[in-house]
Amino acid sequence: MLSSNIKSEINRLWDKFWSGGISNPLTAIEQISYLLFMRRLDELDLSEKKKTGFSGEKYESVFEGTFKVPNSNEEVDKQTLRWSHFKHMEGGEMLTHVQTKVFPFIKSVNGDNTTFAKHMSDAVFIIPKPSLLVEAISLMDNIYDEIEKDVEKGQTFQDTQGDMYEYLLSELKTSGKNGQFRTPRHIIQLIVELVDPRLGESVCDPACGTGGFLLGAYQHILTEHTSEERRFEDENGFMKGTYGDKLTNERLWDQLKEKTFNGLDFDQTMVRIGLMNLMLHGITQPNIDQVDTLSKKYNEDNLYDVILANPPFKGSIDKGDINEGFSLSTTKTELLFINRIFNSLKMGGRAGMIVPDGVLFGSSNAHKKARQILIDDCELQAVVSMPSGVFKPYAGVSAAILVFVKGGQTERVWFYDMEADGYSLDDKRDKIEQSDLPDILKKWKIREKAKENDRKAKHFFVPVDVIKEHGYDLSINRYKEIVYEEVDYDSPDEIINGKDGEPGIRQLTEERLELLKELEVIIQK
Repeated sequence: MLSSNIKSEINRLWDKFWSGGISNPLTAIEQISYLLFMRRLDELDLSEKKKTGFSGEKYESVFEGTFKVPNSNEEVDKQTLRWSHFKHMEGGEMLTHVQTKVFPFIKSVNGDNTTFAKHMSDAVFIIPKPSLLVEAISLMDNIYDEIEKDVEKGQTFQDTQGDMYEYLLSELKTSGKNGQFRTPRHIIQLIVELVDPRLGESVCDPACGTGGFLLGAYQHILTEHTSEERRFEDENGFMKGTYGDKLTNERLWDQLKEKTFNGLDFDQTMVRIGLMNLMLHGITQPNIDQVDTLSKKYNEDNLYDVILANPPFKGSIDKGDINEGFSLSTTKTELLFINRIFNSLKMGGRAGMIVPDGVLFGSSNAHKKARQILIDDCELQAVVSMPSGVFKPYAGVSAAILVFVKGGQTERVWFYDMEADGYSLDDKRDKIEQSDLPDILKKWKIREKAKENDRKAKHFFVPVDVIKEHGYDLSINRYKEIVYEEVDYDSPDEIINGKDGEPGIRQLTEERLELLKELEVIIQK
């Protein structure tokens, strides 16, 4: 969890960008991400150089040799492209140096043929003023100084840096186009725990945005391979471990960091931010690509072991561009993504996704057909209903989590009525004590052993035959039994004249009139 000092410095950084003329949060985050990457590239290079120096291994620094400046005949020593070098320059000189030399260098630092280089090819460094660049660099150094203090107190660097980036991303408080918005981190953690991705499995998010679900899966796998004594419980009640010290096979590490996580998004800016986000968390070769996974251009079917997603709500796609492999006849993205996730999963693959409540009970043919896919062609394991404030301040929409396995047979569906997620359900989303998340995980793990099935409780099973009888309706209110407590009211006579020494309306009225007379006497004096 971030210290108040780090949060304060990040807020100051936002203020500087706002006053410096970059008021769009998405644009600001993109530019800040570039600067963060420049700094981390220098820091990681020095760290690797020191590490291999001790071991006697040869290390080839990315800052060795010269760099040919694009659109010129100039070549510069790569050492001058380090953060630790250019941060000491005068403002105007620094801005020109970063714009024309450092930024073109980082765009190709992983190689010209990498996914990173591909999506950075048309990226632009648009910090307009020398003063803003100088102030931003100074604030970032302050932030990392504070991170080092947290590391001395026992936090891991990677974890604190990741928290810092997540806090930066939390500034995206307005819904994007087609209903895009960030998924709260603790909801991501919950879904990842329910689906349980494992080492060696391929993980995908077909609408990945900033990469939150991919990071959640990465951290879940790391936790599973971290020693008990190095795990800790975070502020949301989840066990966490970022060391991965039980994972000693170098080949498995490479597979985890380079081949496990796959993200897709149609927005180029989100792809860049997602790439930066994963790289800052230690995923060295992130596989995030720009593509509309609902369109005819994308046909990667039967490919992934695990899919985790919060697809755009209330969006629509041009009918002529919809993938021809879909069985749903609709333009609604919240329904088409069910079809996309089903198609993209391997047989036996698992998925956890968020859908708006309308998907659960909508009466159109497409709504019913989507639910039939989940029930008849999958093993629908769980429907977790969430309260309407979970996605504030982005949106007040009610939504649910679906957990399902492609293939298999649905015999009964586990429902859970989440009433609190550990945060207030208003725009502030302040931390509160009440949270159903730990209970959801606890009950989920022992659900098959539970002997009772009380539909008056917060969680229960519903047989698939009952669901089919109700038109494949998956809304929890359809099946939850409401308990009405009988209230014993006083009789009209007792209300008027009182009961058991308690005054009734008549006596209270007389007392009020007496007080009114006393008040009038006082006023007349």
